[in-house]
Amino acid sequence: MSNPPPTSAEYVTVILGKQAFGLAIARVRDVFVLSAVTRVPLAADDVAGVINLRGRIVTAIDLRKRLGVEGGASRGQMAVGIECEGESYGLVIDGVGEVVRLGADTAEPVPVNLDERLKRVASGVHRMEDGLLVVLDVDRVLDLKFNEMAA
Repeated sequence: MSNPPPTSAEYVTVILGKQAFGLAIARVRDVFVLSAVTRVPLAADDVAGVINLRGRIVTAIDLRKRLGVEGGASRGQMAVGIECEGESYGLVIDGVGEVVRLGADTAEPVPVNLDERLKRVASGVHRMEDGLLVVLDVDRVLDLKFNEMAA
């Protein structure tokens, strides 16, 4: 079996509404079903609350609200565990897809007509059979100062 070209990357696909997003597999710690989410008084609108995940307190971020994805509130049944700057986060999503390995042949820069909020957190897109996979830069998605400016 030959090694994949160095320009390929693996992504965990997550679904918000009808749009697929890609998270670098190296950044994803786990995927889990949400149970009890405790609301945090005076937290930003996109902070769903906190959860106890195997003894760790994890901040749950409603990714639909954070990215401004239309279509109502997240169903909130699933989350993707991410570590960022020593903190644990659960990105609340509508669903999880498969892990995909994509090469440079499907990669494109962020389209100029992409929504401004998505442009700020996207590192590129990949052409897929059924549409575009928007690749998210996890650090920018979780940068609270960056997201406050975007609101």
